[in-house]
Amino acid sequence: MGTERAWAYRVEEPHGSAGWRPLGGHSPRWRGRITTDTPRQGPEYVAALVLTDLVTEWRVNGIGEQHVRVIVWADEEGTGPDDGVFTVEIQPHVDSE
Repeated sequence: MGTERAWAYRVEEPHGSAGWRPLGGHSPRWRGRITTDTPRQGPEYVAALVLTDLVTEWRVNGIGEQHVRVIVWADEEGTGPDDGVFTVEIQPHVDSE
């Protein structure tokens, strides 16, 4: 009791020279909050939950890997990865063959 922690997250996709934009426009699906129960469930855990959900959706819908990043903030959503506590980026697999 008393160990709950609130995290905010946002999934973004690259948008050319404009930088990054929220995945799916401003869909609440890939932007939100997660509350964890123990100190061991930190920002890496939150990012893993979000990415697991995202990759599952891609597989169910037959969509290949996409280039995205997940930004996690403590408590409230910030403006970007510079004020986040954890950022992870995944890129599509590129074969040179």
